[in-house]
Amino acid sequence: MFDPKYQFTCVDRFLKYVKYDTQSDEESETFPSDPKQLELSKDLVKELKEIGLKDAYLNDDGYVIATLPSNSEKKVPVIGFISHVDTSPAVTGKNVNPVIHKNYQGGDIVLPNGIVIEARNNPELEAMNGFDIITTDGTTLLGADDKAGIAEIVDAMNYLVAHPEVKHGDIKICFTPDEEVGRGAEKFNVEEFGAKYAYTIDGGTRGEVETETFSADAVVIKFHGINVHPGYAKGKMVNSMKVAANFIESLPKDSLSPETTEGREGYVHIVSINGNEELTICKFIIRDFINDKLKEYEQTLKDLVDKAVARFPGAKADFEVIEQYRNMKNILDEHPQVEEFALEALSRLNITPIQSAIRGGTDGSRLSFMGLPTPNLFAGGHNFHSNTEYVAVQDMETATKMIVTICQVWEEKS
Repeated sequence: MFDPKYQFTCVDRFLKYVKYDTQSDEESETFPSDPKQLELSKDLVKELKEIGLKDAYLNDDGYVIATLPSNSEKKVPVIGFISHVDTSPAVTGKNVNPVIHKNYQGGDIVLPNGIVIEARNNPELEAMNGFDIITTDGTTLLGADDKAGIAEIVDAMNYLVAHPEVKHGDIKICFTPDEEVGRGAEKFNVEEFGAKYAYTIDGGTRGEVETETFSADAVVIKFHGINVHPGYAKGKMVNSMKVAANFIESLPKDSLSPETTEGREGYVHIVSINGNEELTICKFIIRDFINDKLKEYEQTLKDLVDKAVARFPGAKADFEVIEQYRNMKNILDEHPQVEEFALEALSRLNITPIQSAIRGGTDGSRLSFMGLPTPNLFAGGHNFHSNTEYVAVQDMETATKMIVTICQVWEEKS
């Protein structure tokens, strides 16, 4: 039973965290991709120490790691909770001004700058009557992805420290950089972390327990042309941008793209194009729940590249596939208790579980294949990566309760 007199700290922490600009940079070759992420990470170490996690530290690669020691006489598997400090490159996270809409009573939510969160396009709002909903002023993203998860984890640890009667095993905490650019697990050291199982607190709607993700590759295509002075280019110039444009125009129009797929359908998505007459680079992400489908999509791209190059004598192309992550269900099915104990926690809190495949990925996707089975649980946020992002105070508090309850379940069932 969660102490009804407990004063949650997750919202106050969250409102403080969103003031840090931690936007990651997908073009950067450093790690973390932008060192400004470390400003929040350093202060999180201080907070964790203040609440009693005395071994909290920031390692050389920018990961915050801490331990809440066991207070159980049982031998309990070490479990971990993970969230990420960075926010999406898609929308600025600088000068975030959070707004709390108290006692929501349905309908659209109008942000201070006039942008509207339309109820008809946000069905989750139907379950939030009477809730206090946090948005921005409409000029930035909010950062609930994933600062809500961080705040909930810290609050849960605060609760456990303040309530030693709640038995638990060793609990590990990690806050990662660069999840939004697909690099959150790049330098994650599973042995250093020390957990046997973990949960990312990085999902959306209340009740989400996600054990299946896309498998993912990146594709980089470099079109090489021949550049000469345009005044003397007849019969000599091969413009790499025109070759790339011809290729892009040949991509399927009614299938295989994010705007035409849903459910368990995969896609091929161009994310950037940059170039000049000599060299044009196209970057793609390839997604599907079935690994072999990735190879099919990549071969489709390769065939279209070859056809485009053939139309421009003298042009050449390089085609590179970069493996990103794989469907974590392949690993989690071997460790069913990780999901079962999360579902048990939700049941104890009278929360209906939402079990669905993620049309995306989490740090848990890679971590599971690195030897740390890691499903993804809800943090309460919605409309991630946009200036209409929002999260309910009550959902954040519920996520905090969930984390505490998961720790209890693991101890009881050990």
